[in-house]
Amino acid sequence: MAGVWLAAISGLIGGGTLLVGAAVAWFVDIPQRVVAGIMALGAGVLISTLAFELVEEAASVGGLIPTSIGFLAGAVIYIVADWLVSRPKVSPSSLPANIVARRQSAKLAGGTGAAIAIGALIDGIPESIVMGLSVLQGGISIPIVAAIAISNFPEGLGSTAALKASGSSGRRVALLWGGIAAVSVMAAVLGYAAFQSAPAELVALITTVAAGGLLAMVCSTMIPEAFEEQRALTGLYATVGFLAAFLLHELAG
Repeated sequence: MAGVWLAAISGLIGGGTLLVGAAVAWFVDIPQRVVAGIMALGAGVLISTLAFELVEEAASVGGLIPTSIGFLAGAVIYIVADWLVSRPKVSPSSLPANIVARRQSAKLAGGTGAAIAIGALIDGIPESIVMGLSVLQGGISIPIVAAIAISNFPEGLGSTAALKASGSSGRRVALLWGGIAAVSVMAAVLGYAAFQSAPAELVALITTVAAGGLLAMVCSTMIPEAFEEQRALTGLYATVGFLAAFLLHELAG
């Protein structure tokens, strides 16, 4: 029973920083350049996390074939989900030019926020399952939980900042991130309770679905959004984020 609680705590810590990032973006008037810098930093953290905590571990435990299949599947799932959310719902030709311009601006902001939230959900479930599985190996895995928690903060912050700019209500944003955080906790418990005897290949597949979704989201949303504001500094911030997560992985490993 103690293991279930440890798995739930892992999921709460990992998913809870999504709520923290969302709260900061909603209640604090953060300049867009600062948001962009945090997103670039978070992109580097996410790339490091998926490379060293997810893909590398999955390949070493489950083999290259399930790792490759899961990685590609995660990217495809994210791209399709992003397209379904972002595709136009109303023909712009039927609207006045000023309304089209306003709607396009709001749609870009809202689309970015929704895309990051989709990415957080797609990668959050497998990530949380991985956190639950890690409890089976001796308790809460500090490197995995810390890396996921650190990377989730800019996801919550960047998405909420975009959703706020698009006119989304506080209630909608709170329900969105509260729901994703709750799913993270349940997935961590599921990972501990239901995947104790799962084949290594299945665990690798689940793990790399998260990694593929993460990489697709970072490349499609977080880096382009950060570059719009930070330009040349985007690469530096992403490098710092990658290095910080890598050092955490090495020191804790």
